[in-house]
Parts: sequence; C-alpha cells; structure tokens
Amino acid sequence: MTDSRAARWWGVVTIFLIVAISYVDRINISILITDRDFLDHMGLAANDRVRQGLLATAFMVGYGISSFVLTPFAAALLGVRRSLICGLLLWGVVTFASPMLSSYGLLLASRVLLGVSEGPLFSLAASYIKAHFESRENGKPNALVNMGTGLGLAVGYPLVGYLVAGHDWATSFHVLGLINIVLGIPLVLAFVRMPRPNAAAPAAGATQAVRQVGQIVRGALQTRHLLLVTVLTAAFLAYLWGSSNWLPAYLREARGFSLREMGWLASLPQYASVVAVLVGGVLIDRVARRHVPLIFVVGGIGVALAVWLAIAVQDRYAAAFTLIAANFFWGLMSPAIPSTVQHFARPEHVASAYGVVNGTGSLVAGFMPAVMGSVIAAVPAGSAAGFFAGFGMLIGTQVVVCACGLLLWWLER
Repeated sequence: MTDSRAARWWGVVTIFLIVAISYVDRINISILITDRDFLDHMGLAANDRVRQGLLATAFMVGYGISSFVLTPFAAALLGVRRSLICGLLLWGVVTFASPMLSSYGLLLASRVLLGVSEGPLFSLAASYIKAHFESRENGKPNALVNMGTGLGLAVGYPLVGYLVAGHDWATSFHVLGLINIVLGIPLVLAFVRMPRPNAAAPAAGATQAVRQVGQIVRGALQTRHLLLVTVLTAAFLAYLWGSSNWLPAYLREARGFSLREMGWLASLPQYASVVAVLVGGVLIDRVARRHVPLIFVVGGIGVALAVWLAIAVQDRYAAAFTLIAANFFWGLMSPAIPSTVQHFARPEHVASAYGVVNGTGSLVAGFMPAVMGSVIAAVPAGSAAGFFAGFGMLIGTQVVVCACGLLLWWLER
C-alpha cells in the first residue's frame, strides 16, 4: 500500500457518499410519477404504468451498457479519479437540465444518458478497493461503499418528497444536479488517490490503448464463475430496481398513505439496508471464504418470505414494516457480490470483471420496473391487486438468488 491506512479509508468514504448521491438521482423519478404536475408536463397518464416503468428501465439500459462497454476504457485511459470526476460532472449537468425537457421522449433519452454517465461507478469503486485492501480485509470497505445504496434511497425518498410537496417537481432536479457537482467533485479531488502505477493514464497512442483495453476485457471474461455470479447479480438487482421504483406508488396507491407519509415510510426499508450491509461486510471478513455464498441463500430466503408477508397482510402499516425486513435481508447480500468478484478476478481485471457482472446484471434487472408496470396495469381486479401481483414477481428473483448461491457454494467447497 502506498498511502496511509487512514487515507485509503477517506477514499472509501468519498465513494460511499458518491454512491449515495447517485441513488438519490436514480429514484427521483419514482417519486415524481406520483405527482400530477410532472405527469402533465411530460404527457404521461396517471394509469400508464408501462411508460412510467420505462423511465427507470431507460436509465438501467444506459447504465448496463455503459458499465460493460465504457468501464474498460475508463479504467485504462482515465483511471479511477478522473473517471469519477467526469461522471459526476456529466450526471450533474444531465440532472440539472432535465426540467427543460418538455416531452416524454426527451426525458427518456436523458434517463439513458444519466445511466451511461453513472455506469462505471461501482466498477471503479471495486478497482479502488482492490488496489488498497487485501482480499481478507475487503468485506468492510465493500460494505461501506454498498451502504451508499441504502443511504441514498433512505435520504432520497423523503428529500424528493419534501422538495416536490414544498416547492415543485423541477426543484428536485435542480437541487440534485447541484449536489453532484458542488459536493461530489471536490470530495474526489481531495480524497481519492490510487497507487502510483495505476494513477496515471498511459501515454501511449490510441492503438496501444485499445490493445490494452482488449487485454483487460479478455482477462475479465476468464474470471472464475463469471456467468454464475452475473446471473445471481441480475436477480439480486432485479429486486432492488423493481421494489425501489414501485415502492412509493405502492405505498400511496395500494396502501393509501399520503405523500408525506409515503416519503418517510419508503425511507425506513432503506435504513434497514444500510445496517444490514454493514453487518454483511463484517460477516464476510469473519466467515471462511468458501462459506460466503451461503449469505446469498439465507438472504434470498429472508427477502422472499418478507415480500410474501407484505402482500398477504391486511394492515397497511404491517405491510410497510415487513418490507423493512425484506430490505434487511437484501442488504446482507450486497457486499458479498463485489467481494466475490474481487476474490475471483486478477487485480488488473477487477474493474472490467465487475463491469461485466454489474453491467450485464443491471441491464437485465433494468427491465424489472417495466415488466412490473405491465403486470400492475394488466390485473383487472383493481389498483391494489395489480400492485400485489407486481410485487409477487420479486419473490421469483430471490428464488434465483438462492439457487445461484447454493451452486456457487457447492462449486467452491
């Protein structure tokens, strides 16, 4: 390690905050589709669940392709630090400018561009952690970075709800865009440093740079159990994107909560995720490496049972609180995915290998909001019944997670 032990953790904290900021950006739309003024401005009907879900899917398409395609170039040509700065600048500008768009098609395109700009983020985080931490100690830094997911959602729901209720929907875009640029970029400049061999972009010409990218990609594709981990990640992320994008509408329309109640109730499961991610990170560092896949088995079963209870119970507060349990079990699994990729991949291939896993998984999981929207709209028995059917699909994702975890454990015995 070329930097002090304290300095490397400041870099992890910075990436944790950037992840949190990015997740507030991502779920902004899930709040806005409950706002009549926003829907009217974009030409969306309140009951058009498919087109509403496609706004989240558009982001994930851009995110998934970018994570897979752009990550090797970002790692080879720009490095972690400059890639983070460019990403923050781009997604800050896109977010701030979104209210200027006056049609659904333009908003859809902006969501794709936002996804493209955020795509390499987790791969760059994995590369930073691999460069500064040994495999036996990567559980806690991975947990801290992944806690940004839960914190961003926990803060994002009430924050955006407050901005929409207290001001208007356009204010939420402006505030979030400024946070990216004014807060995120200075933090990266101050605290994110890579070891000297990885810090500078190569001075070679374009041909050699492309050759280097090709070598990174080929090496990443040889990572052990890459396909299995990718399938697991797709199912894991399908729960995140399905639940986070439809949770506000579910609480407000299927369970009858007000906009302000919906904001804080939607944030509670995310705080549970934050705590669970920390617990999961500590657990990874304490159990034998070969037993880490069992975390997916336990977590998948817990999420599935909790979602089933959320659908089955009659009391609306009981339903909301069972989703807290679901997110806790989901959070337990979160740090195990990057930790597993870092364990299987060579150091120089980590960013690209995680780009394949996260990009492909995100691309597949990104269709979950649109698919759930189709199911919600297709059920004729009423709004609540449609939401119950849509959330029932989340149980299926956890069956896949559990099966992949069992197979990975069996292969690594």
